[in-house]
Amino acid sequence: LVLRAGLALLAWPIYLLSFLGIWEPFCKKVFFPFFLEKISGAHDKKSKKYKQELFRNLPDFRGPSGELRLLEIGTGSGSNFQFYPAGCKVTCTDINPNFQEGLSRNMKKNQHLHYEQFLVAAAEDLRQVPSGSVDAVVCTLVLCSVTSVSSALREVLRVLRPGGAFYFLEHVAAEHSSWTYFWQQVCYPTWKLVFAGCCLTRELWKNLEEAKFSELKIQHISVAIPWMPVEPHIVGYGVK
Repeated sequence: LVLRAGLALLAWPIYLLSFLGIWEPFCKKVFFPFFLEKISGAHDKKSKKYKQELFRNLPDFRGPSGELRLLEIGTGSGSNFQFYPAGCKVTCTDINPNFQEGLSRNMKKNQHLHYEQFLVAAAEDLRQVPSGSVDAVVCTLVLCSVTSVSSALREVLRVLRPGGAFYFLEHVAAEHSSWTYFWQQVCYPTWKLVFAGCCLTRELWKNLEEAKFSELKIQHISVAIPWMPVEPHIVGYGVK
């Protein structure tokens, strides 16, 4: 509690801006898109081998027509586009519409894909996407900040066709006896405020195990980024 209070004291200008109703719109429009693009570069370098392995079997989930219809939740600036197979039809969604600059840049870099549409939508409410209409759903570093993980996973299962797959890579809570978990607990309140609702201590593998996937593969990995308490990750996929 003392360390939490000390961290809050260091971040008091942000707490003040939040109290005045200024921080959230500024964070959404300016700070978070800028920060996410910068941190995505560092994270992609650390996680590239895991993403390459994760998405390697994406072509196996092509639909009966031979096409691969992919929905990405929380697309952000599109750092995952490079890992998708050629000819893949991509629908992008994000609750924050302020990633246009980075998104356009990555779309130009990855012209091997067909970009269908961009939807401003929360992971928990994908009503614009018809049920059973996609072959694969991708979600990386998103479930940490959704309002309801169980609702988001229900939407994933709804939009997937039977036999389709949900791919994920997320940071999660550390072992409770570890120093990493201790610092996650210290940083939690201020981190969540500063980084647009990101929660450090979610045990997302439990939510995935409780969801109704017919097959689920989860691997616990370490993706260390200096000075950030987000080293523990899970990666894998579930089949509807």
